[in-house]
Amino acid sequence: MADWREVLARKDIDGVIISTPDHWHVPLAYHAAMAGKDMYVEKPLGVAMAWAWKLRQAVAAKKVIFQYGTQQRSSAEFTRAVELVRNGYIGKITHVDAWCSDMRSAGSYADVFAERFKDTEPAPVPADLDYETWIGPAAMKPYTKSRCTEWGAYHIYDYALGFIAGWGAHPLDIAQWGLDRDGTSPVYYEGRGEIPTGGLFDTVENWDVACRYADGLTLRFMSDRVAKDVPGLMDDPKKRPYMDHGTTFWGEGGWISVSRGALYASPKSLQTTHIRDDEKPVTRSTSQGRNFVESMRTRRPTVNPLESAIRSDTISHMSDISIRLGRPVRWDPVAERIIGDPEASRRLDRPMRPPWTF
Repeated sequence: MADWREVLARKDIDGVIISTPDHWHVPLAYHAAMAGKDMYVEKPLGVAMAWAWKLRQAVAAKKVIFQYGTQQRSSAEFTRAVELVRNGYIGKITHVDAWCSDMRSAGSYADVFAERFKDTEPAPVPADLDYETWIGPAAMKPYTKSRCTEWGAYHIYDYALGFIAGWGAHPLDIAQWGLDRDGTSPVYYEGRGEIPTGGLFDTVENWDVACRYADGLTLRFMSDRVAKDVPGLMDDPKKRPYMDHGTTFWGEGGWISVSRGALYASPKSLQTTHIRDDEKPVTRSTSQGRNFVESMRTRRPTVNPLESAIRSDTISHMSDISIRLGRPVRWDPVAERIIGDPEASRRLDRPMRPPWTF
């Protein structure tokens, strides 16, 4: 069955998994909600904050279950790191660092960039590709061999913000979770980054963004090429292994750094510490998919509900806007609006190409 509308019309389907290019995530999720379907949506959430807000209204109105596919809230090392942070094992948190790969990070990403970036020559659309539907709400552009690949979907701004959102969703989600701030976002963003020109890919890379929450706590959001030069992130004095992504919580009494498969800490004893039974746990899950199915049955919220997705996605969007405009962005997380900058505010929405509107 190739048409998503036929899937949503079926009465024997209770939930759907949305694993499309980023620009289709929110439109399909919105239509799924309106059809009364529970949904598991891959990260990042979407390409426009205004689209996400419409999705929020639909999910609330239809009372459907939403799971954000960041995966890491269902991994033991992240759960344990967050519980230690929230229960004060490193004292009051003063700063957080979050970083991830970008489109030209060392290794396979850089190799793919070199191979695909110059693929701008229009080519015939393959007979087995419904190009009209693949483009969907985005602007129609000539087909090229690399456009409708995962790399085109990752790094072309028509379809994504790039890894500042697509990879950034992972460490930012953990930062928000650890700080217990799923209902808010930083209020100030000032960043720098690069946007390649003259080729197929045009999303932000090599970024470094300073963010600040309303209470003054700071978050530094970086690509791994920036983070590798920050003392204590990639290699600490104890020579911990290189991590191309991660989240580090700095507290008055130590630090905790977590990435997939690894938790590092100071004092070192925290690396094997678990919270006590009388302390406050977070929602625990061993599988993002299983948690979604359990929530479908029980109607209890998932480990990664929609509000967590919207608020962490906001950080990627504000970071992208600040870099593209070359100036700070001030954000009101209560009203969910940019303060005093009409040009920046216009970037909260994107036009949708008919008939793929909602």
